[in-house]
Amino acid sequence: MSDNINQPGQFVGVGVGPGDPQLLTLKAVAAIEQADVIAYIANENHESLAKRIALPVIEKHNSGFSDLPVVMPMCNDREQANRIYDAAAQSIATYLEQGKRVIFLCEGDPLFFGSFAYLLDRLAPNFTVGVVPGICSIQAAAAECGVPLGLLTENIAIMSGRHSDKEILSTLRSFDNVAIMKAGRPRSRLVELICEAERTEQACYIEYATQAEQKVVRDITTLGDDAGPYFSLFLINCSRDYR
Repeated sequence: MSDNINQPGQFVGVGVGPGDPQLLTLKAVAAIEQADVIAYIANENHESLAKRIALPVIEKHNSGFSDLPVVMPMCNDREQANRIYDAAAQSIATYLEQGKRVIFLCEGDPLFFGSFAYLLDRLAPNFTVGVVPGICSIQAAAAECGVPLGLLTENIAIMSGRHSDKEILSTLRSFDNVAIMKAGRPRSRLVELICEAERTEQACYIEYATQAEQKVVRDITTLGDDAGPYFSLFLINCSRDYR
């Protein structure tokens, strides 16, 4: 992947899917089995959804790996986040210089809103880097809600709940199908915007897709004013005539 490879190790971003370990791909399982070092994002209590998803494979097939949690507080301070990524990249580079195979577990897909991208940017110029794609939350949510993400000439937009009201309304009015990620904290505001765009009946809300805590709400007007969890999203699909 890099045109300037001068070190023997390999760094691989491995998508582990949205939550259900059965959605791990065969290639992801093989990467976990072959890893010398397993890195992942963890919270301040060293809890990691990505590692939890992969744990059945780790416990069964890989007992000799080195564990490398990257502790990332839940905050919007990008300077702090960049310092953490800098330090993580240095730690990973140390293993790579020893010829180790380092994998970085990512919820969903490594290159779809994945933290792996920040490490990729730091390490790709000097090391061999690979990516094992995974099932992303939008695909999982569509499967759980039973709605196509797109058909025939339909278009689709993927955006974050952190966008402005104007941007979200414009997207809702311009695209056949819309997925709004990171919908937990601004959930009540997003419900208002979906209603304002007159797409309430086309919307579905899902949190913790494929996980034990999964919740699907088809009437979004029943959602309260409180915030939802980080792992939540809205799918808004156009009305269809399948004939």
